[in-house]
Amino acid sequence: MKKVKFTNLISDIFSTSRVINLLIFLTFTVLLTGVLCAKYFLFQSIIGDDGTSKRDVVAYKTIKVVDTFKTDQYKKEMAQKIEPVLTPAEDSYIKNNYKALENNILKIRSKTGAYQTKKDQMSLLFDFDNSNAYRNYILNYLINANDDRVMNTFGKAEKTLDNLLKQGVTEKDFELDRLNSMILRNSNFETSKGEMRVISALLEQVIVPNMVVDEVATEIAKKNAVNSITPVTVTFEKGEKIVYKGELVTKVKRDALQKAGYNVLELNLKGIIGIFCLVAFGIIALMYYMQYFEKKFLNKNHLSITGLLSLVMACCAALLPEGASFYYLPFPAYAILLSVFTNPRVSFLSSAILIIIISLSMQMPLQPGAVFIIVSLISAIATAKIRYSRRFDLLKIGVEVALAMFFFILDVYIIENCITPIDTGFIWTNAIIGLINGLLAGVIVLGTIPLLESWFKIVTPYGLAELADHNQPLLKKMQLDAPGTFSHVLMVSNLCEAAAEAIGADPVLARVGAMYHDIGKLKRPLFFVENQTYFGIENPHTKLNPRLSKMVITAHPKDGLDLAREYGLPPVIQDFIIQHHGDSIAKYFYNQAKQEEGAEKVTEEQFRYTCPRPNTKETAILMIADAVESASRTLKDHSAEELDNMINKIIQDRLNDGQLSDSPLTLKDLKTIAQTFSKSLRAAHHQRIKYHENIIQELEEKAMKKKFVAPEKIISEDEEKIEKKIQKRLKKENE
Repeated sequence: MKKVKFTNLISDIFSTSRVINLLIFLTFTVLLTGVLCAKYFLFQSIIGDDGTSKRDVVAYKTIKVVDTFKTDQYKKEMAQKIEPVLTPAEDSYIKNNYKALENNILKIRSKTGAYQTKKDQMSLLFDFDNSNAYRNYILNYLINANDDRVMNTFGKAEKTLDNLLKQGVTEKDFELDRLNSMILRNSNFETSKGEMRVISALLEQVIVPNMVVDEVATEIAKKNAVNSITPVTVTFEKGEKIVYKGELVTKVKRDALQKAGYNVLELNLKGIIGIFCLVAFGIIALMYYMQYFEKKFLNKNHLSITGLLSLVMACCAALLPEGASFYYLPFPAYAILLSVFTNPRVSFLSSAILIIIISLSMQMPLQPGAVFIIVSLISAIATAKIRYSRRFDLLKIGVEVALAMFFFILDVYIIENCITPIDTGFIWTNAIIGLINGLLAGVIVLGTIPLLESWFKIVTPYGLAELADHNQPLLKKMQLDAPGTFSHVLMVSNLCEAAAEAIGADPVLARVGAMYHDIGKLKRPLFFVENQTYFGIENPHTKLNPRLSKMVITAHPKDGLDLAREYGLPPVIQDFIIQHHGDSIAKYFYNQAKQEEGAEKVTEEQFRYTCPRPNTKETAILMIADAVESASRTLKDHSAEELDNMINKIIQDRLNDGQLSDSPLTLKDLKTIAQTFSKSLRAAHHQRIKYHENIIQELEEKAMKKKFVAPEKIISEDEEKIEKKIQKRLKKENE
């Protein structure tokens, strides 16, 4: 006994919806993880743990790969060979020092005193090395030479200095001790060796490097030199062995194997767990968002279509050939499709999460991921603005998305090119791929929507627009077999559309649902009063007792559901059919039964519909509109006051009976719906003024009686009178 109870308990636990949802979540997460990891396992891995090849591999085609190691080496060598770019510095400092040296020499010469004293003072102006053999000669020359000779030497030294500074003096010149030879080369005039030694001594005291390194120009020169290097390529001809068994697989050989279609990447257990967790976190984030903000899409069909499209995108990413552009991935089509089947918000969030998952799993560069996220947002917004009555608008969206991808890809690479130079051909190739991807998005969506609608039984706005066509089989059948009902549903659909638009519900869904809500009457059209008048037959309910009549009338929602399933109407339209009466009372037959059988023998429960109550705004609007339209036909006076009283009474009855308790309509919504119905019914039941049938003949007769007055004047005067009468009557009716 205890064992049986325990088994039942376990069975109950595992049959709960939470466990089922958890199993679905785990299954989808495992599937998506498997697809994303498949890229690492689809091709045979031939590299062992020690980095050597497990077997010989022969190239089945000519393969060219870049030897990045040698190319980088050549680039480094070229960069090192580039000499620093030098620019002249300010020379005034050097010239001022030279002038100061001249003035000090002249001051010492002008002093009176012993020769030795002058020599000691003069030697302080020069940094003579003790080994300088010409020290005494230079000092003696500067002290004892006559003024003309000294001034001539100063002039030559100054000219030499100008020439030297123009040529430029660098640190390297000092390091290589080339200053003296540079002075000799720039003294382009005749002078003695002794005087030349004095000039050199003077200039060596003041000259410092006047050429400095231009870091920016040097860096540009190095980059230009590096970019001029042609990459070193290694070619493996068809039939040539790429690697031998047991050979260490170098970077070049890895690249060749990758181009040959072999997998050179290994994903260990940690990597698989990481991808699994990434996928799980992404799905949980999406579910939380939908739980709080988009609960209506948390159903089997919408989640299934989102999951299928995500798996298809993951497959596309996994099967993308090595080296192919990531811009081939059809993310724009994914975003547009989800926008059509859900809404732009869910579409953008799903796209962003999937792009992040694929980017991290497939090691996608940052640029394509950023482009796809922005383009997904543009796709979702563009889809929200289209007119669903025209499928061609999807192709227009494709053009918009294509242009957005094209210019955004260019913009991304322009920014990147400022940091690292990129080949122009590579940029334009990716931009054109993005352009084609966007253009194909509209075509893919256009061809895919009908298939997904059929598979998942989700009606899109395009499907609704098709269902609203009066040539649809069920609507055509209603026009022929139940014309009164058809007239009724058209009026109800107009009321529903206006009310749904007024309160922010889906007007297209409300209209189409209303058009099909009474298709159950096609099974017994002559039992409904609106069709009896058209065919001119007696009411068959006069020959039936109220209970039997109630059974016939209350069966039409379920009959309609059977027809809807037979003709393949989507579940969302079936809800309108089965819910438009809820479990309300068939009051006419209930009251009739009380009169015939006695009130004590009849209960309300015996005369109720046995259908679910409306649970959406649109189906609740239909319940009210159906009753209001039918009741409006019974009114003799369609004044605003009478219509408002009738509408408010019907709404109040539905509220008191609890028929609207499952719907999300608020009291404010009900007030808006009542006002909208009142306006629409006043327009539908407007009255016309009765005009005189023979007004022209009467005017002509009056003109003949008054021959002294022109007939045209009489007609004109009578027309004015008639016009005034019409205006007066219209004013009275409006009041």
